[in-house]
Amino acid sequence: MIRVLLVDDQPLIRSGFRALLDLEDDIEVVAEAANGQECLALLEEWLPDVALIDIQMPVMDGIEATRRIAADPALAGVHVVMLTNYGMDEYVLDALRAGAAGFLVKDILPEDFLHAVRVAARGDALLAPAITRKLIDRYVTQPPPAPAGGGLEELTGREREAVALAAHGLSNDEIADRLVISPATAKTHINRAMAKLHARDRAQLVVLAYESGLVTPRRS
Repeated sequence: MIRVLLVDDQPLIRSGFRALLDLEDDIEVVAEAANGQECLALLEEWLPDVALIDIQMPVMDGIEATRRIAADPALAGVHVVMLTNYGMDEYVLDALRAGAAGFLVKDILPEDFLHAVRVAARGDALLAPAITRKLIDRYVTQPPPAPAGGGLEELTGREREAVALAAHGLSNDEIADRLVISPATAKTHINRAMAKLHARDRAQLVVLAYESGLVTPRRS
């Protein structure tokens, strides 16, 4: 059973998501919160697998709540997915840097929303190739001010190759095809790189790849 916490300051939005999730046999909404502060209190009580958190909320916004979740070892099993009305806006990079596993636009199709919750519960990042391309475009137009290369020297050559391909939006299967290795080996390279770079999840690994200078966005 996938345990979900819904966090949004709009009751109608929460009730809509809850109605959809409650129809699924493998998903349970354990609690709801109206802001980041309420979210943090409920997380300690319920320890959900997935926290769906709105970016913009009163009292404490979703990015600050995510930052605190990522910094708390007791909440390491909580996968944060940010909710936004705006798609790839100025908040998304901050959310990913804070430790979010990915983000969803609120007008997402129901079947895609349910799939995303299950993906997040597995610990995979919600960075589809189209979203990753937008992330790359943002780095092209607004590169990080001070690249930080710490930790890259610990990666093996294969791990660096795998991370670079992940940063360009390739899945583990596609990385395996490109490097002529098995999907299991590709996943191992990614997981080891995440551990060495202290990346909470694949989404944060992609951000680190760009901010460290391992990958340089290609201008079209």
